[in-house]
Amino acid sequence: MKKLLRLLVLMLPLAIYCQPNTEVFLYNLSTENNQIQLTDGKNISNNEGYDNQPSFQYENKILFSSTRNGQTDIVAYHTNDGKKQWLSNTPQGSEYSPTRIPTAKDISAIRLDTTGLQLLYRYRGKKNYPIHKELVIGYHVWQSRDMLVSFVLGDVSKLVVSNLKNNTDYTVDTNIGRSLHNIPNSNLVSYISKKNDVWEIRSLDVNTYETKKIANTVPNVEDMCWLNDGSILMAKGKALYKLHPEKDKDWKIIKLFDKASFDNITRIAVNQPNNKLALVAEPEKTLAPTLENIRWIAGNWKGEAFGGIAEENWSEPSGDSMMATFKLIVNGKVNFYEIETISEVNNSLILRLKHFNNDLKGWETKDETVDFPLIKVTPNKAIFEGMIFESVDANNMIVYVTIGQKDGSNAIVPFYYTKK
Repeated sequence: MKKLLRLLVLMLPLAIYCQPNTEVFLYNLSTENNQIQLTDGKNISNNEGYDNQPSFQYENKILFSSTRNGQTDIVAYHTNDGKKQWLSNTPQGSEYSPTRIPTAKDISAIRLDTTGLQLLYRYRGKKNYPIHKELVIGYHVWQSRDMLVSFVLGDVSKLVVSNLKNNTDYTVDTNIGRSLHNIPNSNLVSYISKKNDVWEIRSLDVNTYETKKIANTVPNVEDMCWLNDGSILMAKGKALYKLHPEKDKDWKIIKLFDKASFDNITRIAVNQPNNKLALVAEPEKTLAPTLENIRWIAGNWKGEAFGGIAEENWSEPSGDSMMATFKLIVNGKVNFYEIETISEVNNSLILRLKHFNNDLKGWETKDETVDFPLIKVTPNKAIFEGMIFESVDANNMIVYVTIGQKDGSNAIVPFYYTKK
């Protein structure tokens, strides 16, 4: 039995790191009028295979794991000149989750040997050696030079605090996620608890082992990062979300990467000055812009939006178009209606709609429509300028709508629909 459990532990890291083809993208980050701006995005890994787990060692130096010659090594990307520097070359294994060790030039990383042995290593130039020889660590963060907080593999994932100076390990929690971070302006560490159906972001005091709930995650998302002002960023699909636990009630979408050539964002990292943001995503696959490729939109969809109940009924494609009716009910009364069409025009698609009051008096003039030209179609998205339809599964859809505000800014409102 012990041999079987040991075999399962050794096999688990292999399953964890069998990831799809991913790339690391870098953006300039700034804040204007209390709104986050991301500009000059570029693929900094640009490499076939697994490129993942970015972290900033310094303000202008990003570490990440990258595949080459059938193994995964640590690479550093220098943002000032765009040069890459390989920091490891381990024929007998691969490295993951490279992380800066506080008050040192050294870095730490998870090393998975070809034998299946997985340990946390310290790297100092060409020299490297195990930091902890007992724990099978999957992910980690340094709270200080001697205090290590880890996601430890086993039958159930464990949150373990290790005092390397005293050689002690203490299990604080179980069934946690991979995202571990130092909370700005505090001595606390955050982690993701998956014990309940709704996942939680929790804080950990490494001295008392006390944990407290900070907020719920974006549904089924475990990757995040902190900004210096105490805000949290998370991402899902093509959407970047933001929440300030002390100021915001709900997560807000602050960016839709609708024109970017990637999807399914996972890891996010920012540098210390908060002027660079790195993210990991999968290269996007596009489909021909035809109604047949967005047939999944058809159906009777219902959900909640604007404090009421939204209903949207889309027909099957016919006559080079799809047609829909929309209504919003607030406090038991219709707030407004819409008529929508998606048509095949000039080898592309265009979404058009008209708004009506509850007495069917139109918002737009007789010949006026609100038009949303197509950007692209992917296997699970129809991406228009200002509106995105995303298929979650056969019975669930999210529609992201960009709505102009009185102050000139834009708000991105998600409609979470279920097919009835």
